[in-house]
Amino acid sequence: MLKKITLIGFAVFSFAAAAISQIMPSPNRAEGEGPYDRLIIRGVTLIDGTGAPPIGPVDIVVEKNRITQVQIVGYPGLDINENRRPKADDKTKVMDLEGHYLLPGFVDMHGHIGGNGQGTPAEYVFKLWMAHGITTVRDPSAGNGLNWVLDHKKKSAANQITAPRILAYTAFGQGATSPITNAEQAKAWVNENKAKGADGIKFFGAKPEVMQAAISENKRIGLGSAMHHQQMDVARWNVLHSARAGLTTMEHWYGLPEALFTDRTIQDFRLDYNYQNEQHRFAEAGNLWKQAAPPYSEHWNKVMNELLELDFTLDPTLNIYEANRDLMRARTQEWHDVYTLPSLWRFYAPNRQSHGSYWFDWTTEQEVQWKENYRLWMTFVNEYKNRGGRVTAGSDSGFIYQLYGFAYIRELEMLREAGFHPLEVIRSATMYGAEALGMEKEIGTVEVGKLADFVILEENPLQNLKVLYGTGAIRISDQNEPVRVGGVKYTVKDGIVYDAKKLLQDVRTIVDQHKARENARITQPGLDW
Repeated sequence: MLKKITLIGFAVFSFAAAAISQIMPSPNRAEGEGPYDRLIIRGVTLIDGTGAPPIGPVDIVVEKNRITQVQIVGYPGLDINENRRPKADDKTKVMDLEGHYLLPGFVDMHGHIGGNGQGTPAEYVFKLWMAHGITTVRDPSAGNGLNWVLDHKKKSAANQITAPRILAYTAFGQGATSPITNAEQAKAWVNENKAKGADGIKFFGAKPEVMQAAISENKRIGLGSAMHHQQMDVARWNVLHSARAGLTTMEHWYGLPEALFTDRTIQDFRLDYNYQNEQHRFAEAGNLWKQAAPPYSEHWNKVMNELLELDFTLDPTLNIYEANRDLMRARTQEWHDVYTLPSLWRFYAPNRQSHGSYWFDWTTEQEVQWKENYRLWMTFVNEYKNRGGRVTAGSDSGFIYQLYGFAYIRELEMLREAGFHPLEVIRSATMYGAEALGMEKEIGTVEVGKLADFVILEENPLQNLKVLYGTGAIRISDQNEPVRVGGVKYTVKDGIVYDAKKLLQDVRTIVDQHKARENARITQPGLDW
C-alpha cells in the first residue's frame, strides 16, 4: 500500500507499505424525494448551461432520472396558457416553482473529499457540496484510497448515499510497490490503474521519460488526466509538455508561467528557498507571473495558441489561493463559525507541517504581490476563454480557509472577477466541466435525454452570484431592515429532489456535535475572543 508523506492538495508519495488514512464513510441516504415515474417542474426561468440567455416560463418533464421535455409555456408578465403545458395525471409529481431559476447541476473539477488531517466525515463534505448545487465531483488523487473512493462512487451512482456523482482520479504511482523510473513501468502502472476502475490520473511531476509515457498511454486507453505541475519538477516539464503529451486539464496555474518564460528557464527563487517551507513556497509563487512574458506579447500569444490548438482545459481553482491576497477576508468568512468543523479549523491554523497553513509571518507586502499575481493570471484565463478555450470551475476545498461548497461559489465569483460574463461563469461550472470529464452526453446542460441534475433557487444568480452561497446574500427589506435572500432551494441529482437548506442544517448539526464532543469553538489564531 501507499504511504502519504505530505498532504493531498500537493502530495508527494513514497512506496513504503502503509495504509492510507481514511475519513468516516458516508451513511446510507436518508434525504431526498424521488426519483419519480414522472416529475413536472413548472414555471421556472431556465439557464441551460450552454451560454444561452435565460428563458421562461418553462416547464420541465423528468421521467425517472432523465429529462424528457423542456417546454416554453408563456411570456413574462402574462398568465400561462394551460393548454401549452405538459399534462399531469394522478401519478405525476408536480412542483409549481413559478418565478424560480433552474440551472444544470454544478461540476466541481477539483473536489478532495477530505482527509484524516482535516477530520472531515464524508457525510459532512458531501452535504456541503450538494447544498450548493454540486452534483458531480472529480476527486483528484483519491486521497482516501482508490477502493474507498470507488466504493463511494458506486454507492452515489446507485443513490444509496447523499452525494454528488464521483469520478476517481488516482495520484500517479499510488499503490505501486516500487518507484516508477522508466517508460515501461509508467505504462504498466497506467494500465493497472484502469483495470482497478479509476476514471483517470492526477499527476504532480516526474522525469520527462516517465511523464511522456504515462500521460500518452493514459490518453490512448481513454482515461482522463489532471496535473498540478509542482515546483520540484516544473523546470524540466511544464504545461506545454503535458498538453502535447495528451493531458486533459491543468490544475491551478503552476507550469503555465514557466512555459511563458522568455529571459530565464527557472523561476527566480530566493537563494535560501526550501520547498518544505510552505511560506517560502507560496510567497515565492506570488512573484511568478511577473517573471513570465507580458500579456498579449508574441511568446504569450504563441503559448496560448498552441494550448488552444490542443483543446487543452484550464482548471484554475482561483479561490484556493485567495487568502494569499487577503488573509483576513478568507479567515473571517461568515460561514466558518457555523459550518466549519473544529478539526478543520485547527488544520487551517498557522502550522509548519499542515499543508496550506503557511501563515508564519504573512505580510502586506506578500498580499500586494499576490494581487498583482492574480491580475496577470486572470488576464490569461479570461483571454483563453475569449479565444474559445475551455475553462472549468474547481474548488480544491479543505485547505487555506476554503470550505467545501462555499468555496465553489467563491470560484464562480472569481471567474466573474477575471472578466467572465455570468453566463460564461455558469457555462464553465456546467457544460465545460462535463466536456472535460467526457460526460457531455449525460450532464452539463438542461436538454432532453440528459440526466436530471438541477440547481433551483428563488433569486437570479446572474444578477448576483452571492445568492448561490448557503448563507445567501444581504438585502434591505421594505421595512428598512437587512435580510438574507437566496441560497440554493433544491438540488436535483439523478431525478432525486433534495432540500438544500435541510442539507445545510444537517451539516450544522454535525458541526455542533463535534464542537460539543471536543468542547471547541471557532476563535481567531492568537485571540481568545
